[in-house]
Amino acid sequence: MTRRELNATLRRCYALLGTVLLLALCLKLAPLITGVSGTPFETGAASVYDFLKDMALVFVTVVAAYLANVFQKRSKFVESLEEEWRNIVKTKSALYTFCETPYPSTDDYLAASCRISETIDTMRIVYKNMGETDKLIGLYPYAPLHDMRRALMSIDPRKRQAIPPDERVLVRDSILQSFHALRENFLEELDLREPDHPLLMSGAHRAKLPGTTEAARRYQGQQTAAIKATPGQRPDIDEFLRQLYLEEQSSIAVPVQRSASEATS
Repeated sequence: MTRRELNATLRRCYALLGTVLLLALCLKLAPLITGVSGTPFETGAASVYDFLKDMALVFVTVVAAYLANVFQKRSKFVESLEEEWRNIVKTKSALYTFCETPYPSTDDYLAASCRISETIDTMRIVYKNMGETDKLIGLYPYAPLHDMRRALMSIDPRKRQAIPPDERVLVRDSILQSFHALRENFLEELDLREPDHPLLMSGAHRAKLPGTTEAARRYQGQQTAAIKATPGQRPDIDEFLRQLYLEEQSSIAVPVQRSASEATS
């Protein structure tokens, strides 16, 4: 279920719920309306209101079950969409690798060709063709995939052995352009949002410093003492791992000291 179908379904449910609530309110206030009090309409309104009140639990249960089914379909659709996008990314990487290989073989080409063909066909489990009917095939929903396929076919090593490097570069750039165009539209369905904690600075590094709290050090010491109190089955392994740990800890501290001395010099 696409996002547009989901929103349309939710709007229908909201409209139905609002209509029922408005009707119940009108029926409840019917005795207060001039000209209705004491008439048969008041009795009928009271009967309908009582019926809506008695059936409220059933109504809410049915709507909740329907919405649960709708959101389940949406969840499965999004999962299929994410899996298809992963296939597209792997296909782009396979085609890029083929274009960058200096001397690709026929097997390399067949592997890349099969990859793009599989990706084109697996799109069927996510979307149907645009304008497809019982008698018309329709249009493939994402034409850049076919552009990538045609670009790859233009450098088929079975047809030409000596393909100029500049032509391979052109095919590579055409595949990347088609991929970027596809990404811009394909991912719109996933409702992506900006991250809450982005890292936008080039050359960023870890902000935390080496070390830990005193409480963690004390707990580590307690565990170390408990291990030493218990004789190990392989003392040579224990000593080996201890030496590796000490060497690693010393190597972590050395760059910090060197950088500090270099800064003062």
